[in-house]
Amino acid sequence: MEKKFLIVDQAILPEVFSKVLRAKELLASGAARNVSAATKMADLSRSAFYKYKDSVFDFENAKAIVTVKAILLDETGALQNLLSELSDSGASIVTINQSAPENGTAVVSVTLRTDGMPMPIDDVLLSIQNQRTVVSIRRMANER
Repeated sequence: MEKKFLIVDQAILPEVFSKVLRAKELLASGAARNVSAATKMADLSRSAFYKYKDSVFDFENAKAIVTVKAILLDETGALQNLLSELSDSGASIVTINQSAPENGTAVVSVTLRTDGMPMPIDDVLLSIQNQRTVVSIRRMANER
């Protein structure tokens, strides 16, 4: 069965969905060390948590995550320059994946949290495109 996502105002949903989100936040932040503790803190049954945990997501947090793909020249400092400019822009780097260099270039994917940035990510990418060691850079479509 194909998944179909809907954006629905939290206010009209049964309270269990808000509690599932709260339990997931407690687990992710480390405030709860396991599912039992998280569900107890969220006043939620473990069975309800397990029933809905893979189907309930916080849209506000998801839209602040962006993946950027760059092709960099295989030169010392190229990755460092890219990451420095992203960090200096206010983005929080979540993950970095780099391929082995091939034909003088390497592909880098960087996942960022953009909610702390004072300017749009697309403006930052335009600036980064001007770095001598950046062959190309683009924002990837969100997976969710």
